[in-house]
Amino acid sequence: MLNGKTILITGGTGSFGKKFTKIAFEKYPDIKKIIIFSRDEYKQFVMQNMPEFKPYLEKLRFFIGDVRDKERLYRAFEGVDVVVHAAALKQVPACEYNPFEAVKTNVLGAQNIIDAAIDKGVKRVVALSTDKACAPINLYGATKLCSDKLFIAGNCYCGTRQTRFSVVRYGNVAGSRGSVIPFFQKLVKEGAKELPITDMNMTRFWLKLEQAVEMVLEAIENMQGGELYVKKIPSMRMPDLARAIAPNLAIKEIGIRPGEKVHEQMITKEDARNTIDMGEFYIILPEINIEHIDYKYPNAKPVDSDFEYHSGNNDRWLSVEDMRKLIGDLDA
Repeated sequence: MLNGKTILITGGTGSFGKKFTKIAFEKYPDIKKIIIFSRDEYKQFVMQNMPEFKPYLEKLRFFIGDVRDKERLYRAFEGVDVVVHAAALKQVPACEYNPFEAVKTNVLGAQNIIDAAIDKGVKRVVALSTDKACAPINLYGATKLCSDKLFIAGNCYCGTRQTRFSVVRYGNVAGSRGSVIPFFQKLVKEGAKELPITDMNMTRFWLKLEQAVEMVLEAIENMQGGELYVKKIPSMRMPDLARAIAPNLAIKEIGIRPGEKVHEQMITKEDARNTIDMGEFYIILPEINIEHIDYKYPNAKPVDSDFEYHSGNNDRWLSVEDMRKLIGDLDA
């Protein structure tokens, strides 16, 4: 699938970008090139000198740029076959306080990616989404929902070109920079007497970075254009997460924060009429008519009309022991 191809990852020095790069090189040894597109030269320097990437430096390129800069994207996309769009402003409080900046990166940046991909003949673009884009209640989620809609509608703008756009949506990634797991671990290391939980009923989806990468590779290989992929992943109750990390510490309920949900959603009831079950993941098909794409999924099953998928009604759950094993795998 990716052998002989040139792949560009926006925000490629982040947790996802590094894991995707490592897995892609291991799984597809004949990849032509992977381009890391990001705006922080120091993070690029660090990634370039990480031992796991030393064997691949001849096929690894580092391109400084910002998704806000369309001219730079046009230069970077020259000769690129596949784009994985991972760049975003992701911190909920930061986006609330700096809404214009979030819009510039998450919304206008998405439009720049779409324009550059079509005009430069990129074949496939997969954009990363978040559970917060589903029925959003904070600005970060709202900008990502807008981004999702832009990428799906981007398929209508291709004309006779072969560029196709799809979206992958998933929940909290264990071990990523923004995860609550390292935050709790830091508190324990500093000698905290209790761990803060905003709501004792709160649940969250959890997956490993490897699972996120696998879902993106699935999309790249099988996408027809316009699909929104939702990985089936387990949930966990936040008090159980605290007990998994520090079983002897007290838990203090501190109250839900602005822009926070008790349960994170992936698929709403309104999405159900366009959602199909593919076994290990769901696909939300576009509501808009994309004339040149005829969706065919012979093994798919439609979901019930009142179906919704959120971390509180999940049929897959992580136990305390499951989470301890997952954290152990991260630390190994």
